[in-house]
Amino acid sequence: MPNTLIKIDLNTPPEHQEVIHNRWHPDLPMVAWVKPGDEFRVECVDWTGGQISNDDSANDVRDVDLTKVHYLSGPIGVEGAEPGDLLVVDILDIGTLPGSEWGFTGIFDNKNGGGFLTDHYPDARKACWDFHGIYTSSRHIPGVEFAGIMHPGLIGCLPSKSLLDTWNKRETELFNTAPERNPPLCALPYADTAHMGKMTGAAKAQAALEAARTVPPREHGGNCDIKNLTRGSKVYFPVYVSGGGLSMGDIHFSQGDGEITFCGAIEMAGWLDLRVNIIKGGVAKYGIVNPIFQPSPMEPRYLRHLIFEGISVDEKGKQYYLDPHVAYRRACLNAIEYMKKFGYTGEQAYAILGTAPVEGRISGIVDIPNACATLYLPTEIFNFDILPNANGPIPGVTGTVDLARTT
Repeated sequence: MPNTLIKIDLNTPPEHQEVIHNRWHPDLPMVAWVKPGDEFRVECVDWTGGQISNDDSANDVRDVDLTKVHYLSGPIGVEGAEPGDLLVVDILDIGTLPGSEWGFTGIFDNKNGGGFLTDHYPDARKACWDFHGIYTSSRHIPGVEFAGIMHPGLIGCLPSKSLLDTWNKRETELFNTAPERNPPLCALPYADTAHMGKMTGAAKAQAALEAARTVPPREHGGNCDIKNLTRGSKVYFPVYVSGGGLSMGDIHFSQGDGEITFCGAIEMAGWLDLRVNIIKGGVAKYGIVNPIFQPSPMEPRYLRHLIFEGISVDEKGKQYYLDPHVAYRRACLNAIEYMKKFGYTGEQAYAILGTAPVEGRISGIVDIPNACATLYLPTEIFNFDILPNANGPIPGVTGTVDLARTT
């Protein structure tokens, strides 16, 4: 077992732990140093820092403070890493923390950001999941069990000052085009809830004013939510500061492509076993702008799927030009409508698409005016026959079980 480089305490608020931070800034002090070739373990809290409970109420999802997230473990310095290098990170293994063998999925309330289909599902809902080795099931969503593809939803290196300034400039310009929009166009710096790791005093206060929120993916990696970034995969991160400053968190037990409910994966606390190396001057050598990665040879493979298609025409019949966002939205809505015929509520079907290992693809992007997006739903995850047949759908889900609601 690799040495535990960063150990967290699930019973202590994350903002009271110096090995955790929730903003990106080049001056964040390293909490540990490693050498190229080192293997080590990093423990992580869930992305909300323990704001969500394993119960049957969605009040916590409705009331979660999103200005605090994501809570990340790190940053970790790698000796010899300099700007322009590539930091090579092998994800050797991923697991759950003892006493925390469960996860959650949330549909966010529209007033708190909503999700991909917030116009259709505007109210907070929650599903809790139990882990059975590599498999998971939920008391809130009967009839499904699947193997997880555990992965860090968020992992990346610290930005340089110039890169941070670029982020803030371009995101502020976007925000100012519609400052009253809900959900907002982006999440700008917010000092009040910034947790800056080991930083203290005036330096911390100043950095918090400009530190970038962790919500989106950017050039350094960050919140990419790539489900295939699981054990056995390798990532190449551009380095922007001396030491690299590798941080990670937002561990998912499983996720469908797109994580469409926003808190759409099965979120969990857990640990990552990593190995690091450096490619000197790798950014220029390979023309790297954003991280690249190799997927794992050990992902669970589902062989049978139903494939739902969507095009660039929204649910009200409005035509868009080669818009893959609209097309994928329609593919998701088509899949949800189909699953409702088998007894699921819309919210349950929505959560299945966010958590199960569905494949999302841009299948056509040139045939004007319609982009074609497809969603591959693995049929083996259901314990009943969900395929079309001449007799029509036979509900596989009966009773009154649904996602947890607010009270």
